[in-house]
Amino acid sequence: MDVYERSLKKHYEWAGKYEITLRAPLETLEDLALCYTPGVSRACLEIAADKAKSFELTRRHNTVAVVTDGTAVLGLGDIGPEAAMPVMEGKCALFKAFADIDATPICLGTKDPDEIVKIVTALSKTYGGINLEDISAPRCFEIERRLIESCEIPVFHDDQHGTAIVAGAALLNALRVVNKRLSDVRIVINGAGSAGIAIAKFLLDMGAGDVVCVGRHGTLVGGEVYPNPAHTEIAKITNKNKIKGTLKDAMTGADVFIGVSVPKVVTQDMIGVMAEKPIVFPLANPVPEITREEAIQAGAAVVGTGASNQPNQINNVLAFPGIFRGALDARARDITPAMQRAAAVALSELVSDKELNADYILPNPLDKRVAKAVAAAVYDCAKKQL
Repeated sequence: MDVYERSLKKHYEWAGKYEITLRAPLETLEDLALCYTPGVSRACLEIAADKAKSFELTRRHNTVAVVTDGTAVLGLGDIGPEAAMPVMEGKCALFKAFADIDATPICLGTKDPDEIVKIVTALSKTYGGINLEDISAPRCFEIERRLIESCEIPVFHDDQHGTAIVAGAALLNALRVVNKRLSDVRIVINGAGSAGIAIAKFLLDMGAGDVVCVGRHGTLVGGEVYPNPAHTEIAKITNKNKIKGTLKDAMTGADVFIGVSVPKVVTQDMIGVMAEKPIVFPLANPVPEITREEAIQAGAAVVGTGASNQPNQINNVLAFPGIFRGALDARARDITPAMQRAAAVALSELVSDKELNADYILPNPLDKRVAKAVAAAVYDCAKKQL
């Protein structure tokens, strides 16, 4: 059986990837009185007098809601909230395994941004953080922005920022391999959805020299007005040379290609017209924009992928558990750009100069150091900003 069939078999066996366990003993009548009535009323009154006590007297301090509407699930598209549950449960399992965070899937039966914001804002009083997942663009941008404004806890859209942070860390180390500086390179991002736009903004924030975004109909150019307002906005701060045309036009002379788009849109000829020692990150999953083997044959110096069975996997699990661990521990109100930059740098620094090579630019996703290092960097940054 291939991995899909084996996974399906396991899902039938597991019947869910997590379960609730008790922290309070319930063996005696005294246990019952302490855990529930009448004793619990004292904790309620403490919180009523000071709502911040909910982070000390309940499990709220260590909980994250993983929220989706099922409109952009993996590469499967709009399959609905019920079908999104296996992915959200998987995300919750990763939170627990890598950062000991108790996460709960919240799969919403609405696509209305107003309703989503209203529901999640109301639910936020139960949680310490909100992780938005698999919500289609451009709705995801508005939903995240409004929830950050309305919630008093961190809100993080992992498809945007988690992807950007890990791609940023990978790029920092890939540039070390080819001896280039971030401020000097031109980066082409194919795919102007939530991940592509977030990566573009993040890399510019990190100091990238130039980023060119490419959508379905070609390069995005400042001054143009696009049907998607997010494209119009990102075009204002990218493509400083106003390159017009196709993906190949954008890639000509570029130092870096990052794909968060669709399978098989990059040819070896396109790699061949890039700058010397090109860096290529084809991240479409499960079928990339170009295979690792094809990219290397065409001259790519460093290749990162979205596949777990190949070197240099750019996997969000390298970021989000540690980011939330640090944010929760610091009792942060937001996960700020500075905290995200700190996470990327901490992740990149886990690969030593001695270890660094074209096939090792990121730690293994199962490396136990990762979440701790990212959490520490986020925590320290958050504390400085408080």
